[in-house]
Amino acid sequence: MAWIDVAAAEELAAAGKLVVRHEGRQILLLDTPAGIFATVNRCPHEGYPLREGSLSGDAKSCVLTCNWHNWKFDLTTGETLVGGDRLRRFPIRRKEGRIEIDIVPDDIQERRSAILVGLEKALYDDDAQRQCREAARLMQLKLDPLDAVRRAIAWSSDRLEFGTTHAIGAAPDWLALAQNVPAEDCLVALGEILAHLSDDARDRTRYPFAPGEAPWNEEQFAAAIEAQDEPSAIRLLRGGLSQPLSSDNWRRVLAKAALSHYADFGHALIYAVKVVDLIDTLGRDVAEPLLCAYVRALCYSTREDLLPEFRSYADELRRWGQADEGLASIGADMLRRGSAKSTMAMIRGWSAYAGRQVIWPALLEAAAWQLLHADEARFWSIDQRLADNANWLDLTHALTFADAGRQAAALSPELWPAILLQLACFIGRNSAFIDAECDVAHYQVADPGTFWREARAGLLDHGRGRFIISAHLAKTLLAAERLAATQPNLAPLLASALNRFTTAPIKERHTRRTARQMLDLVAQE
Repeated sequence: MAWIDVAAAEELAAAGKLVVRHEGRQILLLDTPAGIFATVNRCPHEGYPLREGSLSGDAKSCVLTCNWHNWKFDLTTGETLVGGDRLRRFPIRRKEGRIEIDIVPDDIQERRSAILVGLEKALYDDDAQRQCREAARLMQLKLDPLDAVRRAIAWSSDRLEFGTTHAIGAAPDWLALAQNVPAEDCLVALGEILAHLSDDARDRTRYPFAPGEAPWNEEQFAAAIEAQDEPSAIRLLRGGLSQPLSSDNWRRVLAKAALSHYADFGHALIYAVKVVDLIDTLGRDVAEPLLCAYVRALCYSTREDLLPEFRSYADELRRWGQADEGLASIGADMLRRGSAKSTMAMIRGWSAYAGRQVIWPALLEAAAWQLLHADEARFWSIDQRLADNANWLDLTHALTFADAGRQAAALSPELWPAILLQLACFIGRNSAFIDAECDVAHYQVADPGTFWREARAGLLDHGRGRFIISAHLAKTLLAAERLAATQPNLAPLLASALNRFTTAPIKERHTRRTARQMLDLVAQE
């Protein structure tokens, strides 16, 4: 132990409280009936100086209360009685009329374990400040701050009742924003992931995954997903992990399963790519919790190709490469206003004459044009049918889906027809929410490179109240940036579309619209 002389015992006895400084730390000395104590002077909650706090107790016990938010710490045991974090204490002794403290060097592994335990408590309590604090402690100790994300994924995986959510879908993009940036920016991005996972595990109930393992069989895995048989699919994926399948194999298998239907409005494919991206970044330890949550999401996912609007999807996929008579020329402007059914038919008809090198850019251009020309007034409207509810986020999915599809098709080119048709589904559906006459001159971007850099910086101080919105901001911005890199001629349009979306005021709650729609709905019961 390395004892440090910090004050005269007589001075502490006279004052009762003293603040001393050592290597940048403020350390509070307390002379109480229960003994002499030394702690950090800042409350772990919001940093209020504990010298201004209150002491209570007797010769057996001493409680220090932070008067800012009434957090209470038992100095004799070190326990936090009221509050959500521990108070750092230091060994202290009186020697020859002096007060000495021991700034004990941290046992790094013990501190790491304590931090991750504290993080789980913060996740359970939905305490975003403490989540951020615990990640900051990892950074301060020069430990891997991604351990916080790994622990959060393990904690949340079986608490996500219906599987993968936008919290996981956006995590790879937040991690990309955390690379090669100052510590503060890195912590912002990590904090978004942690708080969103905590928020999505809403009721804190655990929904355990089926136990056991079955030998990997890709056909049986696909059949289990098709049958929405989660236990069988979970056991089979564990067999795949035991082999183990490579990341590219998982991308191929999951993408194929995701595209067997127009599932969950395209989220199935987006999440398939993002989940494997996370495994690549965080390591194999997170593979099972992430893949189990994803399989659960696939088994619960809605299948929009069963709805009238998208019901022709399977037929158009079977007829891929067949032409229709009187086919017009190919162009993005032809895709802007059609229904999902007519847009799929047009894309399938084009496939008889053109390859994806021609069809893909046209779809991508149409998707970006729609986002740029969104009918914002409709998103704010009170009077509309429940089935017609839509908002900015709906229009972003075409671009995030396109980016995921591009990555999936790079491994499995045979998936291109399904990807192009499903992108047509997005464009056809979104055509109802477009204002073609919208004045978009203000949003035009002449220098996409500068826009991407500035928009990335803006994301790290977005100020949005709901995680679902900040997640879409991150996912869509980075997807558009990647798409622009593959289609440089569309970069100005993509940047302009993102310029409008990232700066748009978004109505986060529709209280009156909801009330009107629910009154109308129950009147028909």
